[in-house]
Amino acid sequence: MILHLIKKEIALRKINFTFSVFAVFLAVALFIAFYTSNEASRRETIRLTRDMGFNLRIIPANTDMDAFWQNGFSDTTMPEENVQRFRTYKDFSFAHLTATLHKKLRWREMDIVLTGIADEIEPSGRQKTPMIHLVEPGTVIAGFEIARHLNLQEGENINLLNKDFRVAKILAESGSIDDIRLFARLPEVQELLNMSGRINEIRALNCLCLTADDQDPLLLLRDQLKAVLPKAKVIMDKTIAVAREKQRLMLENYFAFIIPFVVVACALWIASLVFINVRDRRHEIGVLRALGYNGGYIAGLFLGKAMLVGLLGAFFGYLAGTLFSVWYGPEIFKVTASEIKPIYILLIWSTLAAVGFSVVAALLPTFIAITQDPAEVLRGE
Repeated sequence: MILHLIKKEIALRKINFTFSVFAVFLAVALFIAFYTSNEASRRETIRLTRDMGFNLRIIPANTDMDAFWQNGFSDTTMPEENVQRFRTYKDFSFAHLTATLHKKLRWREMDIVLTGIADEIEPSGRQKTPMIHLVEPGTVIAGFEIARHLNLQEGENINLLNKDFRVAKILAESGSIDDIRLFARLPEVQELLNMSGRINEIRALNCLCLTADDQDPLLLLRDQLKAVLPKAKVIMDKTIAVAREKQRLMLENYFAFIIPFVVVACALWIASLVFINVRDRRHEIGVLRALGYNGGYIAGLFLGKAMLVGLLGAFFGYLAGTLFSVWYGPEIFKVTASEIKPIYILLIWSTLAAVGFSVVAALLPTFIAITQDPAEVLRGE
């Protein structure tokens, strides 16, 4: 009986029903679009700020810091096995750990920095895109100034400390010490320098997310490092670290500001439409009450219609928001475009939320409808 009455209600008041569905549709579509875009933006920000480079440097505790800043690396070494110790610490704030060995050399009448790099270690165990240059055995990657000054070409064979290598890649100009750096595999550099099993730095990325402004990430990182390598120290490039954290917080705050505004606006819209519907139907409600239909029956009519509004609005809103993100997202987030995909679990959550949202918005007008005195309504008519 109630379902039949709901159908008749919708048929008689198509405009009111359409506007109600559109309110939920708009709220859900905007939420889905913002949420999907926010996820894409978060991944894009992580990738772009990650590409700014490592922001943590783990060096031997007895490093001469004057020499460190002058040379750009530690003048003392530590065992290469130190980097493996991070594998046992899963819940850790160090990511993309890479063992490195650096040495200044005079090669072909030019001062260069020879750097050996090992494969990355990820304590969390998750697969992540490497940050380091991928160097194949028997090859080197040359910095911009080395290649320019010595006229090196990709694919060229060179001799370095009596060992033959092939130039696999020439880096673009960076404006840093990397322009005079020659990268090779760590074991090969250790062999060239007669420093088997030794490194002088572990480079890493800080993945610590702080929630309080007064927290110092470096203090927390140093406390964690004591548990792994008590004879090492960590240095943070705070410019990169702060930029990453500020960008992350900005995105989270932006999303937290927009969505409640949209939800409240649409809730008021639906409540207003239901209230107008109740006002326009005062006489019909009075007749139904006079004929003996109780408040539960009247409430079922309005709340049933609100549930249908939520279901339809959620379904079409999810489709619209997802299609918008999938079609236009790759044009905005080019680095992580391939990862912008429909989030199907949001269809379930948005449907549950939209139905509840519509019912809550209709509660006050429905309460007014079932509490009005039918005699007073009919007397007024």
